[in-house]
Amino acid sequence: MSYFVTGATGFIGRHLVQELVDRREGEIFVLCRASSLPRLEALRARWGSSRVTPVIGDLGEPGLGVDPAWVAAHAGEIDHVVHLAAIYDMTADDETNEVLNVGGTRGAVELAAALRAGCFHQVSSVAAAGEHRGTFDETMFDVGQKLPSPYHRTKFESERIVREEATAAGVPWRVYRPAIVVGHSETGAMDKVDGPYYFFPVLKLLRDRLPAWLPLVGVDLGETNVVPVDYVASAIDHLAHLPGRDGETFHLVNPEPQPTVETINLFCRAAGAPQLATPSAPLPVPGPLRPGRLLNALVRQRPAQAVLDQTLGRLGIPAEVLAHTSFNAVFDSRRTEQALAGSGIAVPDLEGYARTLWGYWEENLDPATGRDPRVRAALAGKHVVITGASSGIGQVTALKVAQAGGVPVLVARGKDKLEETKATIELRGGTAHVYPCDLSDLDAIDTLCEQIVTELPGVDFVVNNAGRSIRRSLRLSQDRFHDFERTMQLNYFGAIRLVMGLMPAMQRQKSGHVVNISSIGVQTNPPRFSAYVASKSALDAWSNVVASEVVGNGITFTNIHMPLVRTPMIAPTKLYDRFPTISPAQAADTVITAMVDRPHEINTLLGNVGAVAHTLAPKLAFRVLNLAYHVFPDSAAAKGQTVEAGTRESEQIMLARVFKGVHW
Repeated sequence: MSYFVTGATGFIGRHLVQELVDRREGEIFVLCRASSLPRLEALRARWGSSRVTPVIGDLGEPGLGVDPAWVAAHAGEIDHVVHLAAIYDMTADDETNEVLNVGGTRGAVELAAALRAGCFHQVSSVAAAGEHRGTFDETMFDVGQKLPSPYHRTKFESERIVREEATAAGVPWRVYRPAIVVGHSETGAMDKVDGPYYFFPVLKLLRDRLPAWLPLVGVDLGETNVVPVDYVASAIDHLAHLPGRDGETFHLVNPEPQPTVETINLFCRAAGAPQLATPSAPLPVPGPLRPGRLLNALVRQRPAQAVLDQTLGRLGIPAEVLAHTSFNAVFDSRRTEQALAGSGIAVPDLEGYARTLWGYWEENLDPATGRDPRVRAALAGKHVVITGASSGIGQVTALKVAQAGGVPVLVARGKDKLEETKATIELRGGTAHVYPCDLSDLDAIDTLCEQIVTELPGVDFVVNNAGRSIRRSLRLSQDRFHDFERTMQLNYFGAIRLVMGLMPAMQRQKSGHVVNISSIGVQTNPPRFSAYVASKSALDAWSNVVASEVVGNGITFTNIHMPLVRTPMIAPTKLYDRFPTISPAQAADTVITAMVDRPHEINTLLGNVGAVAHTLAPKLAFRVLNLAYHVFPDSAAAKGQTVEAGTRESEQIMLARVFKGVHW
């Protein structure tokens, strides 16, 4: 079995090639422009297979520009030609759509015919249905539907070419129509802004400016349809290899139409933003008068588009996208569901992975850091040493530093994860350095500092992010003094050893800034965190004293009293799964603020209230904390159990929401 795939470096393409590598035998030829070979080589390393072979060509050339000698040598040997290469962009102009979507498909069909391929697989789109109203099933194609944009038209014309020209050339074909494709349902991985992602900056803005409990007035925006890329890739792989299905079309859609407002609200919940409340109409509204359809009709008018470009357009939402927020058609996918029966391949519920999609966008695709001129001015070209950079706050901080033109210096124990982060940064055009180090080993830190000072031109920032948290009451710690020793070793001794090792270099350059990721616990003193809070308090105190000694040399410190963050460090405490937390990206944004503004401290309102309470009314504060001590149980790990105990869930959630961000 052998394959020829176009668009293998694209979003759906690279996931499909991974499916072929993992599940199928035989060589996989992928179309690639000469200029894209470095990108393909990076992907080949990720695919982990020597069976993927590049074939130089060009989507805009007849026969895809593949060397005739190569075609002659492989004629009759290619079982499947999978055509994914196209432009999937509602904002692209007519000429671009015509060249890439229509011309590219014609060239791919010509190549398949020359290769005498066993089957031609066209990855189309539900956009081919245009503005058809009502059910659009998998047997339907040209039913006189209106095609409102260049994207819709070229998707329709591409299908027509396959149906007519592939048939005329004697090449069997199959067509796949995905709905709006979003990121991977398990990892959230996505490489572009499309579909619902256009609206994510607005959701972030709402989250940062308004309380999550505030309802916003919405209108009925009709129905949409989104599917994750892993479902699309798995389904295409399975359907392409079923016998006797040539000449058929498959809808890769969610079988249940998804109301657009409900979809938006799922992402609002994931972001922690206010949700839309849609008032119910007292009487049924005729289809043409539904708010969603009226809105879509309005935003397609030139005056409205001009206004939108100057308003929402500045937030990254093109007017063309607003005009197509919902589908008129309902896509029948019964043929596809029957074909996939028994394979284990099905569309996952968006509610189950919306947070995953949001988290990946916030950590990897949100462009806000790189677009901020103050951030770029402060970080561009600067070397930023970040500990704990293999995951969580440290990893996201590294990505944001690189986005602003800075050079992250990645430090953690696991070299492999650091190399992955470095590869991601370099793939996006940035620069990073990797320095594996066990930060609980003081001698290893000394070696690390020598390497950094010797190999790098300077050290502009140090972010002490690596840390260890232990949640265990004193009564369960009597025979575990090592908990206090190892927490202090990493959170305090390791952190100050690193700063002391890099301090001479910063003093020589007369500049430097140290950011310590401390904890809200230093201000609020929550029970069961005596080891953790003591280590963070020690780092705070040390930094405050040293700051007064070195400020004359241009070296400053910021202590961030971070609230509870949803990171791998808190994952073992299952109790926190139900707690309000901030995301690693929100925490990383705070770190960026610390580097740009260089304040002495960054605190939350609740943290400040806790500190004042301990000063003005310490007895009352300890009574409240003692109440929390009895409401929240020790963790299963602290008790040596496998299941976490606790029956006072309603009280726990109430306290967690009132004292949002505190580690209980």
